Amino acid sequence: MSHITEHNGEKIHRGRIEVICGSMFSGKTEELIRRMKRAEIARQKVEIFKPSIDTRYAEQDVVSHEGKAIPSTPVDSSASILLLSADTDVVGIDEAQFFDENLIDVCNELANRGTRVIVAGLDLDFKGIPFGPIPQLCAIADDVTKVHAICVHCGAQAYISHRTIDEEKRVLLGEQTIYEPLCRSCYQKALKGNDKEIPD
Repeated sequence: MSHITEHNGEKIHRGRIEVICGSMFSGKTEELIRRMKRAEIARQKVEIFKPSIDTRYAEQDVVSHEGKAIPSTPVDSSASILLLSADTDVVGIDEAQFFDENLIDVCNELANRGTRVIVAGLDLDFKGIPFGPIPQLCAIADDVTKVHAICVHCGAQAYISHRTIDEEKRVLLGEQTIYEPLCRSCYQKALKGNDKEIPD
């Protein structure tokens, strides 16, 4: 099978890395699911992986905040993805920020084999620091899509997933009760304790 396809008259290699990144509640997982389901419709062999620590919505499935789901394989390390994705046309990886740094080499290896790799994850942690392997994956990716949530205080494009509880641990799984998407301005106000000045 050829590793080159045509899209709008442009030649695209099937072996490629696509990164979908942004804050929480921005639709990263929903976009990953959309692309994976399109690949299934095209009768391509797909596999989707997620970190085994992420059991917020389901033990096995990858589930978006909107409730859309797709079957997945939970794994403890990025090395397992390489072992479990032989003869796969499209590999999806959700919550990639929780994987080890070896994920970068794994994605490169898969793409070099001719596999389309679609990665979704947070680009920044709750302190605004680049998160896990995502920044380097963005650097080596063939395509990067940055999606945005809406700031819950002012309605602008969100910049960060602000943690609303006093907990310094970097990895803390949670939803609306623990995190809220904020724009840069509202995030700075929140850091200074000026929440009363943030417009409703």
